[in-house]
Amino acid sequence: MTEVSRFRRSVTEHRAAVAELMGRVAARSETLPLRAALGRVLAEDVAAPIDLPPFDNSQMDGYAVRAADLASSEAGARVGLAVARPIAAGTDPAPLAPGTAAPIMTGAALPDGAELVVPIEAAVPETFPAFVVDVGVEYDAGSRVSLPGIGSVGASGAGQYVRRAGSDVGVGARVMAAGERVSARHVGLAAALGLTELPVVAPLRALVIATGEEIVDPGTAPEQGLAPGQIYESNSAMLVAALAEAGAEAVGLRVTSDAPEVFWAQLGEAARRHTPDLILTSGGISAGAYEVVKLALAEAGVEFGAVAMQPGGPQGAGVIELDGHGVPVVAFPGNPVSSYVSFEMFVRPVLAERFGAAPRRRQRARLKAETDSPPGKLQLRRARLTDVAADPAELPSVELLGGPGSHLMYPLAAANALVLVEESTTHVGSGAMVDTLVIGE
Repeated sequence: MTEVSRFRRSVTEHRAAVAELMGRVAARSETLPLRAALGRVLAEDVAAPIDLPPFDNSQMDGYAVRAADLASSEAGARVGLAVARPIAAGTDPAPLAPGTAAPIMTGAALPDGAELVVPIEAAVPETFPAFVVDVGVEYDAGSRVSLPGIGSVGASGAGQYVRRAGSDVGVGARVMAAGERVSARHVGLAAALGLTELPVVAPLRALVIATGEEIVDPGTAPEQGLAPGQIYESNSAMLVAALAEAGAEAVGLRVTSDAPEVFWAQLGEAARRHTPDLILTSGGISAGAYEVVKLALAEAGVEFGAVAMQPGGPQGAGVIELDGHGVPVVAFPGNPVSSYVSFEMFVRPVLAERFGAAPRRRQRARLKAETDSPPGKLQLRRARLTDVAADPAELPSVELLGGPGSHLMYPLAAANALVLVEESTTHVGSGAMVDTLVIGE
């Protein structure tokens, strides 16, 4: 049997090792309809295929006119113009004849020859003729309107109340950048540009393997109950969900045999079926006698060792060959809290950096009650951040939930943060400022 390669690393060193392994996974892209792209990260820049607006149009309900027809008047004077046929939004208007003013609606195309729009509020009368607002009334070629001259209130010159073609975005301009997360605002812009789909980063595919002869599926034997020594398997469900939260696609596999050859057979079958980019394992890597993951994967070159972290000290990482392809493997300890903390510390940061996961934010907070921490290890404690009360300048407070035990699931479910106690700190006093990793709201 191949001797197990052992390491001792800091959290920073192991995170770098995992990031290097996962760097082997080539980021893929896929093109999705706008609704499906919502929340995903853009894989490449997006350029405007058209001008926006695509044509000169009116910013106001009013009259489209030629500047020359208003320019000759004295300051403060008004000009009477014949009323041309109205222009509704969505129509292709005829050119504007000199000496006329065309009633125009907001968003309607500016006719050739027109250079500005005078809002209806500045016209006399302040309402459109009946044939503009009532489709049953015929156009009256003799209708006239009084408009303010250039320099008067309501008319300031060419370009007034006109949205020029391309004034928002010019054709060919970059409107979205690779790495941006698609929001409802991006969807609106894409639709306005006539786009129906966007290129986004494809999700990483992961295979999550939970091990242990003592584990059974939830729902098994609900009437008889668990047999002596059995526990319900929760790690694969939790890690698959954590990967899904981070935008990855994952499937779970439960291996109940502690025989390495059975582990390998089931791993190979699942890998051929799901073609994972990453394999996460939970359990079977500690110092016991039946550590199936360590026994099986050490033969394939995966390294195992200790990371200066509590919980989650035992860790493994490496690459295994499956059907001629190297697949990164990251191995977590089997206690559920250890598995979750390991995911947050080592895998999720890479998913955020390369595969579009939303990064976790750090938050300084004041600790409500004192606590001790083991020397030489980064301790992560389940905790709950509380809202800032009166003064926004005050830091939020944070309350530890439960003890440091890695089997305590309820405090993990109730937590919205992890308190980070550095390796050099063995005691933190009540009211001290600490760093937290926000894992929920």
